[in-house]
Amino acid sequence: MMATPVVAAEPAKADGVKLGADELARVLESYQSYQADFIQIVVNENGNRVQETRGSLKAKRPGMFYWETSAPLSQFIVSDGDTVEVYDPDLEQVTVHDLDDRVQSTPALLLSGEVDDLEKTYRVSGRSMGEHTREYTLEPRSPDSLFTSLRLTFFDGELQEMRMQDSLGQLSILSFDDIRLNEPVEASAFTLEYPEGVDIIRDGA
Repeated sequence: MMATPVVAAEPAKADGVKLGADELARVLESYQSYQADFIQIVVNENGNRVQETRGSLKAKRPGMFYWETSAPLSQFIVSDGDTVEVYDPDLEQVTVHDLDDRVQSTPALLLSGEVDDLEKTYRVSGRSMGEHTREYTLEPRSPDSLFTSLRLTFFDGELQEMRMQDSLGQLSILSFDDIRLNEPVEASAFTLEYPEGVDIIRDGA
């Protein structure tokens, strides 16, 4: 179930959004690097599991990001801080996006990008789920976003889970394991290698 934001009078709601966004930004900005393995489960609008993938990610500020999912749905997403490359081996295709555009469809990029203006892009609410657990719900302000809500769950300051729901009611759940926070990561870890001959498609080209 997705968290339901508390409905309040407009001035109080605006203040709450600003406070929630600032608090989340402080947490994410403390992440100089974040590495983890993950399981991603996709549930359809009827509550049925339709997909499960496993993979790993690395993120390092400013703007460096590496995401890999294992076969049979193999995919690689890599950012150098300016652009994001998405490599689909099955399609023999690499798509290059501007970083700002790709964050809307790959929210895990929040772990490496600029987060000090979160309230301009999202309505953010936060709540405590006990002594050690804090949960934030982000609702995109843009009507063109690929998701309608994103929920981040932290335990003792470590991101443990992401839940992203789209306009069709499909829910994607990312659960993180073997988390390494603020450990050194070489810049070479954020490079994408792919065979010669793959199609390279640039957004807007």
